[in-house]
Amino acid sequence: MKKIIPVLIAVVLIIIIVGVSFGKGIVEKYSYSKDQADLNEYFGVSGDEGAIIIQDEIIEDKARVGSDGTFYITYDTVSDYFIYTRLYVNEAENTIRYVLPDRIISYNIGESSYMDGENENLCDYQIAFYEGDTLYIAIDFIRLFTVFDFETFREPNRIQIYTTYGERQFAAIEKDTQVRYQGGVKSEILREIAAGDQVVVLDQMETWSKVKTSDGFIGYVENKKLGEMETLTPAFVNNSSMYGDLEFTGISKDHKINMGWHQVSGPGGNATLGEVTANTKGLNTIAPTWFHLTGDEGNIVSYASADYVNSAHAMGLEVWALADDFTEEVDRYAIFSSSASRENLIRNLMQEVLNYGIDGLNIDFEKIDEKTGKHFVEFIRELSVECRKNGIVLSVDNYPVSGGAIWYNRREQGVYADYVIVMGYDEHWGTGGTAGSVSSIDYVESGIADTLEYVPAEKLINGIPFYTRIWKTTGTEVVGDSVGMQAAADFVAGNGIQTQWQDAECQHYGEIQKGDTLYQVWLEDYDSIKVKLDVMKTYDLAGVAEWKLGLETPDVWDLIADYCAN
Repeated sequence: MKKIIPVLIAVVLIIIIVGVSFGKGIVEKYSYSKDQADLNEYFGVSGDEGAIIIQDEIIEDKARVGSDGTFYITYDTVSDYFIYTRLYVNEAENTIRYVLPDRIISYNIGESSYMDGENENLCDYQIAFYEGDTLYIAIDFIRLFTVFDFETFREPNRIQIYTTYGERQFAAIEKDTQVRYQGGVKSEILREIAAGDQVVVLDQMETWSKVKTSDGFIGYVENKKLGEMETLTPAFVNNSSMYGDLEFTGISKDHKINMGWHQVSGPGGNATLGEVTANTKGLNTIAPTWFHLTGDEGNIVSYASADYVNSAHAMGLEVWALADDFTEEVDRYAIFSSSASRENLIRNLMQEVLNYGIDGLNIDFEKIDEKTGKHFVEFIRELSVECRKNGIVLSVDNYPVSGGAIWYNRREQGVYADYVIVMGYDEHWGTGGTAGSVSSIDYVESGIADTLEYVPAEKLINGIPFYTRIWKTTGTEVVGDSVGMQAAADFVAGNGIQTQWQDAECQHYGEIQKGDTLYQVWLEDYDSIKVKLDVMKTYDLAGVAEWKLGLETPDVWDLIADYCAN
């Protein structure tokens, strides 16, 4: 027995040691870590940087915090996350502009005041500054122009921004606990959170939920610490802005627009007004091609005529004079990126409009490249102010954007212009290297539908072609000659071409081989125009425009008049 007792004691001791070790392991495994996360590392900030939380996401972009506590975010952040391109920055001139319905807000970067039309407004913070090539703008200044909620926090620096609200899941904390970096008791602590505090529940899992606190921490809380969830729709706390709430009113006619473009290539062309309108029916607007850019300072060549305006008015026609960039090789970037040149161009256009009693302007600048895009859009904004002051209709022509040119920014055109016109033609160019329709029905409908994503139907006019291209393919050379509707019909008849209706294009198609040359035509005629107008009816557009008067056959006017009457 004496020999057994020590052995038993030893066994017991071993069991105790193993049990203690096991118990310690169990405790360690299931005990809650007290390790604190490095919050600067969590938010990815240092020094005067500030984290930016947009909705429920900590984005990569960083804010800057001034010595007075003012938060600044980059212009790129404003554009990317606020979907807000109306704040126009001109890097070369070191200026920021915002165009209101009746005046222009302007600011010289680096100053603490801005001009509201003719009035100077002083701010108690620096409005904007450059850090290298990066422009930072005070959140308080941005807040003047658009509606959003924001709240700033320190230690670490961060700003919570809400641009939209919808239904969200909320829950109250039932017992003091911690918000952890990840779901698990061993994860680092982001912050302590007290019973009664409310969190947004972003994602609920089996034992943990992803939540966001009111001060911008996104982490995890145990489900057993959460109360019952409820669905709420928060409202904007800051639900107004000084300038962003202003209404952009414009001119809207109480009838469908029926506008014919009248190509006037010189002063003598004005004499053809009676000729090109002789067979029209229901025409209520005419757009003579009167104004052309010349030089790089915003000057124009004008063919405007008082007699023409008076004659058109006597016919019951409004005159929307067209301005284009076709006649001379000009530096469009130089014109539109310069505030002085834009102002000069606007002044020259408005002088002609007012001097001759013209009713509207039709802007047809078709050679704007991507670099120039934002400056052209600013020109439209600034021009709209003068048009609105003087009761002048402003319309802007656009090709369908299926091929690009998004920099024309139809969304902004739809705000500032009275009418936006889709030129539903030139699907295939005469020198484009590929024979095809000028205006197939899919091209027309997609152009309309795509533009309606940005422009309301009551502002949208669709342009239709009064011309056909006769395509000639010889070897690898493809050329399309533009001719009027009657000339195209005569070509088909004169060459004995048998045409067939093509359901895909909704046009009559014909071809003939003559020697080494293949001739092809996709006809614009009564039937093709009818289909286009029928499609336009389904979208309840503001009207129709025709390029160009004098190329049509008389029978299409009954179709157009009927479309405008219904």
